[in-house]
Amino acid sequence: MNEQEVKIRVRYSETDQMGVVYHGSYIPYFEIGRVEWLRNKGVSYKSLEEDGVALPIVSMNINYKKPARYDDLLTVTTKLRNYSGVKIEFDCEIRNENEELLTNAHFILVFVDIKLGKPIVPPQYILDILKGFDFKSTI
Repeated sequence: MNEQEVKIRVRYSETDQMGVVYHGSYIPYFEIGRVEWLRNKGVSYKSLEEDGVALPIVSMNINYKKPARYDDLLTVTTKLRNYSGVKIEFDCEIRNENEELLTNAHFILVFVDIKLGKPIVPPQYILDILKGFDFKSTI
Protein backbone atom coordinates (compact mmCIF):
# COMPACT_ATOMS: atom_id res chain seq x y z
CA MET A 1 0.00 0.00 0.00
CA ASN A 2 1.32 3.39 -1.00
CA GLU A 3 -0.46 5.42 1.67
CA GLN A 4 0.32 5.41 5.39
CA GLU A 5 -1.62 7.10 8.19
CA VAL A 6 -0.44 7.88 11.69
CA LYS A 7 -2.31 9.61 14.53
CA ILE A 8 -0.63 12.34 16.58
CA ARG A 9 -2.04 14.19 19.58
CA VAL A 10 -0.99 17.86 19.72
CA ARG A 11 1.04 18.56 22.86
CA TYR A 12 0.97 21.87 24.71
CA SER A 13 4.67 22.49 24.00
CA GLU A 14 3.90 22.52 20.25
CA THR A 15 1.52 25.48 20.55
CA ASP A 16 1.64 29.20 21.19
CA GLN A 17 -0.17 30.99 24.04
CA MET A 18 -3.44 30.82 22.10
CA GLY A 19 -3.22 27.03 21.83
CA VAL A 20 -2.48 27.13 18.07
CA VAL A 21 0.19 24.77 16.73
CA TYR A 22 3.38 26.67 15.91
CA HIS A 23 4.21 26.42 12.19
CA GLY A 24 7.56 24.73 12.85
CA SER A 25 5.85 21.93 14.80
CA TYR A 26 4.37 20.53 11.60
CA ILE A 27 7.76 19.45 10.24
CA PRO A 28 8.25 16.75 12.92
CA TYR A 29 4.67 15.55 12.30
CA PHE A 30 5.52 15.03 8.64
CA GLU A 31 8.76 13.31 9.60
CA ILE A 32 6.84 10.87 11.78
CA GLY A 33 4.63 10.16 8.77
CA ARG A 34 7.59 9.43 6.48
CA VAL A 35 9.34 7.26 9.07
CA GLU A 36 6.16 5.25 9.63
CA TRP A 37 5.66 4.93 5.85
CA LEU A 38 9.07 3.24 5.66
CA ARG A 39 8.41 1.14 8.76
CA ASN A 40 5.15 -0.07 7.21
CA LYS A 41 7.24 -1.33 4.28
CA GLY A 42 9.53 -3.26 6.65
CA VAL A 43 12.36 -0.72 6.85
CA SER A 44 13.25 1.23 9.96
CA TYR A 45 15.08 4.49 9.49
CA LYS A 46 17.52 3.25 12.12
CA SER A 47 18.40 0.20 10.00
CA LEU A 48 18.80 2.40 6.94
CA GLU A 49 21.33 4.54 8.84
CA GLU A 50 23.06 1.41 10.14
CA ASP A 51 23.52 0.46 6.48
CA GLY A 52 25.23 3.82 5.92
CA VAL A 53 22.33 5.58 4.20
CA ALA A 54 20.66 8.84 5.23
CA LEU A 55 17.61 10.55 3.73
CA PRO A 56 17.97 14.31 4.18
CA ILE A 57 15.27 16.69 2.98
CA VAL A 58 16.47 18.82 0.07
CA SER A 59 13.16 20.55 -0.64
CA MET A 60 9.87 21.07 1.18
CA ASN A 61 6.75 22.98 0.38
CA ILE A 62 4.17 23.32 3.16
CA ASN A 63 0.74 24.90 2.77
CA TYR A 64 -1.09 25.91 5.94
CA LYS A 65 -4.87 25.89 5.45
CA LYS A 66 -6.35 25.90 8.98
CA PRO A 67 -4.74 25.83 12.41
CA ALA A 68 -4.33 22.72 14.50
CA ARG A 69 -4.89 23.31 18.20
CA TYR A 70 -3.76 21.96 21.53
CA ASP A 71 -5.05 18.43 22.23
CA ASP A 72 -6.35 17.90 18.66
CA LEU A 73 -5.96 14.36 17.39
CA LEU A 74 -4.36 14.71 13.98
CA THR A 75 -4.11 12.22 11.15
CA VAL A 76 -0.92 12.51 9.14
CA THR A 77 -1.22 10.82 5.74
CA THR A 78 1.95 10.13 3.78
CA LYS A 79 2.04 8.93 0.19
CA LEU A 80 4.95 8.18 -2.10
CA ARG A 81 4.72 10.53 -5.06
CA ASN A 82 7.82 9.75 -7.10
CA TYR A 83 11.19 8.04 -7.14
CA SER A 84 13.97 8.73 -9.61
CA GLY A 85 17.61 7.75 -9.20
CA VAL A 86 18.72 9.24 -5.89
CA LYS A 87 15.56 11.23 -5.10
CA ILE A 88 12.32 10.18 -3.43
CA GLU A 89 9.26 12.43 -3.13
CA PHE A 90 6.35 12.32 -0.69
CA ASP A 91 3.03 14.13 -0.52
CA CYS A 92 1.63 14.55 2.96
CA GLU A 93 -1.42 16.01 4.58
CA ILE A 94 -2.70 16.59 8.07
CA ARG A 95 -6.38 16.46 8.96
CA ASN A 96 -8.17 16.98 12.26
CA GLU A 97 -10.79 14.73 13.84
CA ASN A 98 -13.48 16.40 11.70
CA GLU A 99 -11.53 15.38 8.55
CA GLU A 100 -10.77 19.04 7.78
CA LEU A 101 -7.58 19.54 5.80
CA LEU A 102 -5.24 21.61 7.97
CA THR A 103 -1.93 21.36 6.16
CA ASN A 104 -0.48 19.68 3.09
CA ALA A 105 3.11 19.35 2.01
CA HIS A 106 5.49 18.00 -0.58
CA PHE A 107 8.96 16.74 0.36
CA ILE A 108 11.94 15.75 -1.76
CA LEU A 109 14.60 13.66 -0.04
CA VAL A 110 17.88 12.30 -1.38
CA PHE A 111 19.54 9.00 -0.53
CA VAL A 112 23.01 9.88 0.77
CA ASP A 113 26.04 7.79 1.69
CA ILE A 114 26.63 8.84 5.31
CA LYS A 115 30.42 8.39 5.17
CA LEU A 116 30.95 10.16 1.85
CA GLY A 117 28.15 12.71 2.18
CA LYS A 118 27.22 12.13 -1.46
CA PRO A 119 23.98 11.09 -3.18
CA ILE A 120 23.65 7.38 -3.96
CA VAL A 121 21.18 4.98 -5.49
CA PRO A 122 19.26 3.38 -2.62
CA PRO A 123 20.06 -0.15 -1.42
CA GLN A 124 18.47 -3.03 -3.30
CA TYR A 125 15.90 -3.69 -0.55
CA ILE A 126 14.60 -0.13 -1.01
CA LEU A 127 14.53 -0.56 -4.79
CA ASP A 128 12.52 -3.77 -4.28
CA ILE A 129 9.97 -1.82 -2.21
CA LEU A 130 9.71 0.94 -4.83
CA LYS A 131 9.06 -1.50 -7.68
CA GLY A 132 5.45 -1.50 -8.75
CA PHE A 133 4.39 1.92 -7.45
CA ASP A 134 2.66 4.09 -10.01
CA PHE A 135 4.08 7.32 -8.50
CA LYS A 136 0.90 9.30 -9.11
CA SER A 137 -0.10 11.35 -6.11
CA THR A 138 -3.71 11.50 -5.06
CA ILE A 139 -3.26 13.64 -1.95
